Amino acid sequence: MSIAHYIKVIGRGKDGARPLSREQACDLFGQVLDGTVTDLEIGGFCLAMRIKGETPEEMAGFLDATYQRMQRFPATDKPTVVLPSYNGARKLPVLTPLLALLLAREGLPVLVHGTATESSRIFSSEVLSALDIHALTAIRSIAAGEVVFAATELLLPGLKRLLDVRRAVGLRNPAHSLVKIMSPCLGKALVVSSYTHPEYAISMGQTFELIQANALLLRGTEGEVVADARRTPQMEAFIAGQRRLLQAAQPGTLASVPDLPKDIDSESTAAYIRAVLSGTHAVPASIASQVEHILQLTSHL
Repeated sequence: MSIAHYIKVIGRGKDGARPLSREQACDLFGQVLDGTVTDLEIGGFCLAMRIKGETPEEMAGFLDATYQRMQRFPATDKPTVVLPSYNGARKLPVLTPLLALLLAREGLPVLVHGTATESSRIFSSEVLSALDIHALTAIRSIAAGEVVFAATELLLPGLKRLLDVRRAVGLRNPAHSLVKIMSPCLGKALVVSSYTHPEYAISMGQTFELIQANALLLRGTEGEVVADARRTPQMEAFIAGQRRLLQAAQPGTLASVPDLPKDIDSESTAAYIRAVLSGTHAVPASIASQVEHILQLTSHL
């Protein structure tokens, strides 16, 4: 098998490249995930797509290939909230685990999935481990009110391999967008997704519409899906692909900024999360608002 004929289509530069159909994208990405093509072809695919950019049809095809191969979690009685966590903490504490635990406290099953994509950041998996929530070793049902963490390699080893290409070439590839919009669950689920650059908000929203997804989309904290505790971000909902604005962004920082931990290591972040859950510290307003939006959306699924 070879994807050379696809690279010829997508690799002619920003102006000369042509988009793939959903079926072609599915075939290409499936071969990449299966590891049946050479490292040189994978590098060519990643660099070509980085220059060209993914269309919603292509992303839908990539998702089709992923779902055909992925181990997915069983359906639950309540909708599962899916929190992709791939960016980690650089300057601020990673509070995705706090969002997960606040949602679980409301009785929802919560899946956090991710992998370390850089060596210099603190990741949700480390904070969750400090909170005695350790990575799963097998796919299983998620109980209502439970938070679980699944490493990407447990879901689909080929996807983890593709994410790791970034360490070699220094650039993101379609896998980095895909993991933020995929749902590793069967049955009803709400994907909470984030972007760092406005152009990704457009493309991710168009993909959610195309695949008729149930999702919440916002500009999160340093690429994480949790709302920035210092700001009021815009949040958009997608229910069966139908888009609506939940909350408009407010410029600048909040008048009252929560007292976040100055150290972003996993133990300090876990201690802060315990304090918030116990009521010693207040839930940051933007995160409390995000929880309310998610509860409202899941009630309609």
